[in-house]
Amino acid sequence: MCGRYSFAPDLKIVNEHYDISVNDGDLTPNYNCAPSQLLPVITNDKSIGFNFFRWGLIPFWAKDISIGNKFINARSETILEKPSFRNAFRQRRCLVPADAFYEWKQEVKEKIPYRIFLKNQNIFSMAGIWEKCKLSNGETIFSFAIITTQPNTLMTKIHNRMPVILDKKGEDLWINNTDEKELTNLLKPFPAEQMTAYRISNLVNSPRNNSPKIIEPIADNSLFN
Repeated sequence: MCGRYSFAPDLKIVNEHYDISVNDGDLTPNYNCAPSQLLPVITNDKSIGFNFFRWGLIPFWAKDISIGNKFINARSETILEKPSFRNAFRQRRCLVPADAFYEWKQEVKEKIPYRIFLKNQNIFSMAGIWEKCKLSNGETIFSFAIITTQPNTLMTKIHNRMPVILDKKGEDLWINNTDEKELTNLLKPFPAEQMTAYRISNLVNSPRNNSPKIIEPIADNSLFN
């Protein structure tokens, strides 16, 4: 699964990568993006720039936003089978910007957190789907989920799932294409040789911790030496 990530890049890099205009104050650095937070996405509905949607997809038929806690991820292998995801896949896709994601490796007595990112890119996009839901109290909620896939050879050292990461061509197809076969072809592991990872502290375990200290490597990184 993908249950935590970071998005705290230089705004110039953001604007160049997505060809948008984000200014100081529009985007707060977030070193610990967590479910239920309002986070920036770029949607396929022709909106310009970032929208801030709740992480944890709330299906259109939901009556309670707590259901979103179950739907922070959508598995690529079954996305067209699940009623909660298939219509969003076909009609409501989004890019989820990040500069890294976090995953925990299960050891005998504890889970060890790692920061995973691309070697030659400061930011990247994960494939997402989004929904608009009107609750029984009249409130309208926009929400999203991150699509996950099988791990590449780097990720198999840490976890059995990883987010779908899109290259630049894939970003354009995900937002602008409607061909179901071409879209499903994007739902594959990102090349392991273009990624790297290092161990970080347990600060990331709590969403209350949100500072650059989270991404500092700790001494033991033997897994990737």
